[in-house]
Amino acid sequence: MTSLFFFVLLFSSLLISNGDANPNYKEALSKSLLFFQGQRSGPLPRGQQISWRASSGLSDGSAAHVDLTGGYYDAGDNVKFNLPMAFTTTMLSWSALEYGKRMGPELENARVNIRWATDYLLKCARATPGKLYVGVGDPNVDHKCWERPEDMDTPRTVYSVSPSNPGSDVAAETAAALAAASMVFRKVDSKYSRLLLATAKDVMQFAIQYQGAYSDSLSSSVCPFYCSYSGYKVY
Repeated sequence: MTSLFFFVLLFSSLLISNGDANPNYKEALSKSLLFFQGQRSGPLPRGQQISWRASSGLSDGSAAHVDLTGGYYDAGDNVKFNLPMAFTTTMLSWSALEYGKRMGPELENARVNIRWATDYLLKCARATPGKLYVGVGDPNVDHKCWERPEDMDTPRTVYSVSPSNPGSDVAAETAAALAAASMVFRKVDSKYSRLLLATAKDVMQFAIQYQGAYSDSLSSSVCPFYCSYSGYKVY
């Protein structure tokens, strides 16, 4: 998903640096936010603008007897990596907070993109007490094939961190995403905002109480794809 975030930045740069003396920043913003719809996982709503996409990953989480549908696929694959997804959600949220008043109607589209991620992250954080789900799909198998999400037949393996297999880094980033999003929704959906903040506090406490790098706990399931090279720091 980090690769997705930086692809969006590159895509925006190409739109506004094509030699035009008057770059269309409005179009760049609109298309950058629209791009996220192409990465959606789960049951798609009627308002889906990317018409060639359909619902997918509808059984995600079933391997662990929980509902982990939703969220975003990572890049050109069909894996959901929560560490980069949470990072991207944090960045989107801070962008909306910092520049929302200048985004016009695109602010609502930004909120929709953020909520698509946070609805999924809430499921990951609240589905099983004492456990945080951090990904769906087997990257070692998935990256050997090239297929649409609607047609995928690769394993939808579920990954999690727990007190015995900690992941302070992915837990703290998930908490950051939920907390940042809570500020985005504070004035437009106070109930949802409170749920995000309360869950963020719980997940952050989990990160602090059970310390360890998720790369150590999940090894080849997340490395070399999204290793936590800097680990974690608790102050």
